[in-house]
Amino acid sequence: MGTHLSFLGGAGTVTGSKYLLEHEGRRVLVDCGLFQGYKALRLRNWDSFPIRPHRIDAVVLTHAHLDHSGYLPALVRDGFRGPIYATEATCELAHIMLRDSARLQEEEAEYANRRGYTRHHPAKPLYTEADAERALKLLRPFALHRRHEIVSGMSLLLRPAGHILGASMVELTVGGRRVLFSGDLGRPDDPLMVAPEVVKGADILLVESTYGNRRHPTEDTLTVLADVVNRTALRHGIVVVPSFAVGRAQLLMYLLHRLKQEARIPDLPIYLNSPMATDVTALYQRFHDQHRLTREQCRDVCQVAHFVRTVDESKRLEQMRSPAVIIAGSGMATGGRVLHHLKALAPNERNTILLSGFQAGGTRGALIASGAREVRIHGEDIPIRAEVVALENLSAHADAGEILDWLGGFEHPPRHCFVVHGEPDAADCLRRRISQELGWSVSVAEHRQRVSLDDLYEEED
Repeated sequence: MGTHLSFLGGAGTVTGSKYLLEHEGRRVLVDCGLFQGYKALRLRNWDSFPIRPHRIDAVVLTHAHLDHSGYLPALVRDGFRGPIYATEATCELAHIMLRDSARLQEEEAEYANRRGYTRHHPAKPLYTEADAERALKLLRPFALHRRHEIVSGMSLLLRPAGHILGASMVELTVGGRRVLFSGDLGRPDDPLMVAPEVVKGADILLVESTYGNRRHPTEDTLTVLADVVNRTALRHGIVVVPSFAVGRAQLLMYLLHRLKQEARIPDLPIYLNSPMATDVTALYQRFHDQHRLTREQCRDVCQVAHFVRTVDESKRLEQMRSPAVIIAGSGMATGGRVLHHLKALAPNERNTILLSGFQAGGTRGALIASGAREVRIHGEDIPIRAEVVALENLSAHADAGEILDWLGGFEHPPRHCFVVHGEPDAADCLRRRISQELGWSVSVAEHRQRVSLDDLYEEED
């Protein structure tokens, strides 16, 4: 039977991360993410899983973002019954995010059916809140830097990866070989999160490549953000920020708090219109030892924004006529309350749409960033007349140079490095740099590719 590695998602794209490691008949799935972005990718979520879920012995999550965890309810619905291992913070975040994901899918299916803009009759959610609850019961918190056998012949070790609260690299040891999954690597100088842990070596490495073909801008983020808020306020407009609920929303509040504290922006109201982001922010206070902010700073960040919980409160924001900042989910404008704000605010040139991170191809965020004159929301074509600003320096992903610096911590090259979790150009650019600058054996993983690690070792020998 031997040892095999299959790329079931997160290969050729930045979404749907799923990597299956098989050893002597035992199977561990690392990450179980949703495909997002282009319709052709989203349709993969509805395909039958490549292996019957009941044959998977365990799942390990690198972190809680939906492109790494969001398919879990469907996997459990279809028969998976094993443990799901992750750091304690990731488990807590997953409780918030998977419930929210299921609720949104049910609400959007109901809304589509009620408004009649769906091509499916009736529209159905990918999974339900009941499916999410069944998945959450299988979560098992796993401590960092603890090595333990999770299935026969496979031991697990988690290392901090930065990126977001609870994010980890996953190291699985099988047959004496260490297979390391980078997950999403954070940045060394992130204002909130600690730097990814330096790793001295692994036999097989899977490294992400979201920003594998670029460097983050060197511009001062606070200055750019202040300029955006100030010029929008001078127009008596509103800044609407599509934001990820985990990490990005908290970073934005921290930066806005600093700008207000330093009197670099007016004392205008700031709204966090995401119940999920509100709950996540409380976790940053609970797990204060896992990021750079003190308890006092966490408290101050929480006080800078008005937390919007109810739908009625959210609707009232769209009636405002005075300057404000609205932070709302989701980060790539694929769903959530931000869609209603975009419908109301995007047609007005006084307002600003601030895109605060990577926009995957095929998402509304990517269309807006590319200069689209209109985008389709809830079956309507909405004109984009508001100013559009992309603030890429807020990304929680390491850029190409930072990834190479992290790889430089290896004392010995891996037997082979697979580049994953990146658009084709980004992944291939990183592959070339790893090959040329480090001299490693490296390739870009392909969707549904299955590799024999035994054969790979024989080839190298």
